[in-house]
Amino acid sequence: MISDFIFGRVLIIGDLLLDCYIHGSVDRISPEAPVPVLLRAKHSTVPGGAANVAMNAAALGCTVDLVGLVGQDSSAREFRKAIGRQPNIDPGHLVEDADWVTITKTRVLSGRQQIVRIDEEPSVVIPAAVQERLIAAALAAMERADVIVCSDYAKGVLSDGVLQAVIRAANQRGIPVVIDPKRRDLTAYKGAQLITPNRKELAAATGLPVGSDTEIHFAALAAQEQFGGDVLVTRSEEGMTLLERNGRMTHAHVPKSEVFDVSGAGDTVVATLAGMISARADLRTAMVIATNAASIVVGKLGTATVSRAELSAALKSKIDRDGVIATLPQAQAMIEAWRQHGARVVFTNGCFDLLHPGHIALIQAAAREGDKLIVALNSDASVRRLKGEERPLQDERARAIVMGALRDVDLVVIFEEDTPYETICALRPDIIVKGADYTEDEVVGGDIVKSYGGRVVLADLVSGRSTTSIVSKMKTAPQADTPSGP
Repeated sequence: MISDFIFGRVLIIGDLLLDCYIHGSVDRISPEAPVPVLLRAKHSTVPGGAANVAMNAAALGCTVDLVGLVGQDSSAREFRKAIGRQPNIDPGHLVEDADWVTITKTRVLSGRQQIVRIDEEPSVVIPAAVQERLIAAALAAMERADVIVCSDYAKGVLSDGVLQAVIRAANQRGIPVVIDPKRRDLTAYKGAQLITPNRKELAAATGLPVGSDTEIHFAALAAQEQFGGDVLVTRSEEGMTLLERNGRMTHAHVPKSEVFDVSGAGDTVVATLAGMISARADLRTAMVIATNAASIVVGKLGTATVSRAELSAALKSKIDRDGVIATLPQAQAMIEAWRQHGARVVFTNGCFDLLHPGHIALIQAAAREGDKLIVALNSDASVRRLKGEERPLQDERARAIVMGALRDVDLVVIFEEDTPYETICALRPDIIVKGADYTEDEVVGGDIVKSYGGRVVLADLVSGRSTTSIVSKMKTAPQADTPSGP
């Protein structure tokens, strides 16, 4: 699970904010004007903007270098104090300027209801000399970075010059760059590997509608043409959509959760993506995990983070709900975690319509070949194509639950194709096990596994046992006499 990933070092550069919260209760209306009177109870501050990305990445277990601009005011001192609560963040690359006003957003709340927000921010363009200091700080921190995040809140830190210098230097060093964009023209982000616009930002940048999956697809293609990398679109309650440079489109549905506050959810997403990339996870796996992180953070009030323990528990709970049933991206994440502990991953597949002793023998034989066993099940549609319209006798969910209940099975995935070839390519097991009624050359995916040093094992079968033969016997068995009426 997420607790087993080894996260790297993330460099985050962007607009730094201080989020302040004034909490209290409202019991009356002011006699001076028709406005509520808040009886103040407490005041709290947390880092916001790019600093919230840093807090989220650090909470997951990343080591973070933070680059941004603060003033020499009381808000800057409060900001440094707030950042200092997270030991995984190195604030040594912050740039301080006496003429800059530290950006502050103050929210006044009664219970969970926000009454008003008060913003304080400079109205000046960052001078060229300060931009050069920002570039120098980013280049210094880049020397040990595994991934770079540019968190653009359109407050001036990520100017054309800063962006170009950071992206150019990252490309020279082979460091992936993730952009949380705010610009209408995405060409400024050329050279980055990934951008993460929400629907509103994607529509503004492309001028295209973004209501349906199809519209999202075309808008993401248009965005891709502007900057040349992968596009991950965050879609609130509809989850996320990833368009990779190879043209592959993947959707991830967000787990249901009670939504209290969406502020900062995008920061959690980009931080989780960066953390997973630093741990060498693929983008599809990173996206699935990021959707789960987002579903947790929107259930919290205000600018918040998701801890490694919270995310691990949520992912485990999601898989454990149905035993060990997982989507393909979840399975990829699980396998990556297993391999970090040296586990050998075994794979077998089938329809497994009516579980019988022959199936059990195959599962037990497969489990003996390695440390973790994945069973891939044909979907209902796949079974019908292979076995006929009368099959399967049990739907895919029922078959998966039964299979997942077996002690030797560590993970169950369902595939839609006629063969598990694509699933094997995605999961890259170390060993494939099939029955001895196959030859090694006939085993689907065997060539793939052997190409990277894996092997194919043919297990002995229990003679006379198959679902087809059981069904045939049921059909030909004599019917019991129906008792006649009085």
